[in-house]
Amino acid sequence: MVYAVFKNGGKQYRVQVGDVVLLDKMSLEPKARVELEEVLAISQGGGVVYGTPLVSGAKVEAEVINEGRGKKVIIFKKRRRKDSKTKRGFRRDFTRVKITNIVA
Repeated sequence: MVYAVFKNGGKQYRVQVGDVVLLDKMSLEPKARVELEEVLAISQGGGVVYGTPLVSGAKVEAEVINEGRGKKVIIFKKRRRKDSKTKRGFRRDFTRVKITNIVA
């Protein structure tokens, strides 16, 4: 089982070939190819190689499926007895990609 841990947008993802992942929006067309080169760790031949901080020469190749927006998250803050409250909404923009290859 080959897997990789890579970094994108301040978050880390552990993926295998065939996984579908939601990454931060990249403004790419569907079926476009993406190379993610910030690989932190990679498993190969029963062992795991950790980078310091990145694994040199390793990359994760992916194909863009689509782009979209996530479900709305409501942020509600209330201060008791102060007659003060705020309500905000937030929707995350994402790019959905399918992992096609892991290059060690």
